[in-house]
This record gives sequence, structure tokens and C-alpha cells, in this order.
Amino acid sequence: MRADKLTLKMEITPELSTFTILLFGFLLGLQHAVEADHLAAVTTIVSERKSLFSASIIGGMWGIGHTISLFVVGALVIFLKLQISESVEAKLEAIVGGMLILLGINALYKLFTSKEIHAHSHAHGGHEHTHLHTHQNEKEKAHHRFSPRSVFIGMIHGLAGSAALMLLVVPTISSPFIALMYILIFGIGSIGGMMLMSFIIGLPFHFTATNFIQLNKVIRLCAGLFSFGLGSFIIYEKLIAG
Repeated sequence: MRADKLTLKMEITPELSTFTILLFGFLLGLQHAVEADHLAAVTTIVSERKSLFSASIIGGMWGIGHTISLFVVGALVIFLKLQISESVEAKLEAIVGGMLILLGINALYKLFTSKEIHAHSHAHGGHEHTHLHTHQNEKEKAHHRFSPRSVFIGMIHGLAGSAALMLLVVPTISSPFIALMYILIFGIGSIGGMMLMSFIIGLPFHFTATNFIQLNKVIRLCAGLFSFGLGSFIIYEKLIAG
């Protein structure tokens, strides 16, 4: 997100207490989680999950990757006085756009090539139950428990527009220690915010996964198309129109 789109504004001055600065960083991190490109990326992964817990973990993994990038770049800014030009920032955001396009295509591919849902009857304690599910191999199950892809996606976002957003504040903090603390608190806010948003995003996928299969497919279709469309718009805005 570019700095001119901030809705939370505060001038960092020597008069501000350390607590105020860190609180501002936490709130800014929470707000940062609801960026459209962040939500689009996470939604394409969450759409593959039926578990709300798994959906929340996806958001947490994204936030960890995001924080790693911010901390590394922030440390370079603090100790080496690194500058990020507008042209470099535009190219990094275009990379995010390309990633969103790939995520959208992948989500659509999985939707249209997914295995048919089978109905199986099982007897438990003398009572017969019918379950709707697809078959997954062990590799797929392991992938669903942990998704390093989310960490990587978060790192890409951390290198793009979000870095420029945070780095407007970091150079104004005189203490390197407080500046690094600000980055970590910002990251914690983004992790918490994205875990909450991933949980909320996961609700419609969770409740439609078995009983409303066609509606689930429609929602997944919309998620894939949204990611593809937003990614295309970002590339057009940063590389063509810009």
C-alpha cells in the first residue's frame, strides 16, 4: 500500500512516547492486513481449505513471511540508510501483481480439475453414516497441514509496497532499537490481523464445503477470478499506465 493511501496518520516526533510509537505500529499492522492484494492472495489459498483452523494458520504464515521481509529491509534502512526508489517500488508491486495472476490461475485450475466428491457410508456403533469427501494422498494431506507457499507470498508482499509504507516511519525514529521494535510490533499486528481475516474468509468455504458444493465452487471461482483480475490491474497500473 502506498503512503498516500494511509487512513491512519501520525507524525513521529521526539515528544511521542515509545509506547505510543509501538502502539501506532501495531494498529498500522492490523490495518495493513486488510489490503486488497493481501486478501486476494490469501483467499486463493484459503479457498482450498475446509478447516477454519487451517485457514487461520495460512494467514499467520503469510504474516510471518511478511514480517521477515520487513525486518530485513528495515534493518538495512536503519543501519545502512538504504533508499528504495519509486521505480524499484513499482517493479516490486508489479511482481506482486504477477504473483496474484499465477495464484488466480492456480485456484481456477484446481477448481476445474478437482476430483469428484464421493459419498461413502460408514458404520459406527451400529449406526450408519454417510460422508461426502474427496480422496487425498498423504502428500496432499501434509501440504494442507502446512503451506510454505503462504510464507513466500508474505515475503513478496513485504518487499513490495508495504516496505515503502513502513519505511516512511522507521527513519524518523532516532533509536535503532525502538525502530527494530516498531518493525516487529508492526509485523505482529499484521500477523494477528491476517489470521483474523483468514478465519473470516474461511467461513464461507468451510460451511459450503460439503452441504453446498455448487455454491462452494462458485465462491472458489470468484476468488480465483478476483485474484487474476486484481493482479492484471496492478501490472497495468505499475508498468503500463504508470
